Amino acid sequence: MPNSPAPSPPATDDGPDDGDAARPRFRTLAALYRDIAQGEDEPRPGFSATMVPGEGPPHAAMMLVGEQPGDQEDLAARPFVGPAGRLLDSCLAQVGADRSALFLTNAVKRFKFVPRGKRRLHQTPTSGDIAHYRWWLKEEIRLVGPRVVVALGGTAFLALTGKRGLGAARGQLQPWEGRKLLPTVHPSYLLRLRTEPQRSEEKARFLHDLEIAVKAADLRR
Repeated sequence: MPNSPAPSPPATDDGPDDGDAARPRFRTLAALYRDIAQGEDEPRPGFSATMVPGEGPPHAAMMLVGEQPGDQEDLAARPFVGPAGRLLDSCLAQVGADRSALFLTNAVKRFKFVPRGKRRLHQTPTSGDIAHYRWWLKEEIRLVGPRVVVALGGTAFLALTGKRGLGAARGQLQPWEGRKLLPTVHPSYLLRLRTEPQRSEEKARFLHDLEIAVKAADLRR
């Protein structure tokens, strides 16, 4: 098990890091998370000092990858526990999936924010932020070994594929590194929609996307 920290990937890289092959491999998720929390460089400017690990069975058939922890996730040190997480839980239940059977994580492992009085306002990760954590995300996927990976939003899709924008890839199950990848929107997108018709239409599409992933992972209860 490696004891030394893994080097950080270049901050300007959008695609996979060419130096990944030289990095150490970990035997357990716990060892990987210790490396992220303690072994890497100090938390980057604008980020919380709290590292939020993934959560779920160590060999889950399906992994959902979001953008980054939010304010509530940062305080709880758990992924998807805020409003978007509660909406995701509800949608998963509607398509017959139990959150406890899934592995949930984020492309970026710390909360990026700017302070506004007593509030901490979410800041979208840059391509450099995504590249910084890409190796750890790929190692997380290797250790869990899911059959299906769901990219929740453009940040997760960029982290996993190096491609920008979901576009026509949304809802399309595709081969990816010996697994299946299903790109869709982040549940926070649904919360930002202003009209009920928009919310209903986009939620129906999101549920359809999740159904495809659940069926591919053979998770029906």
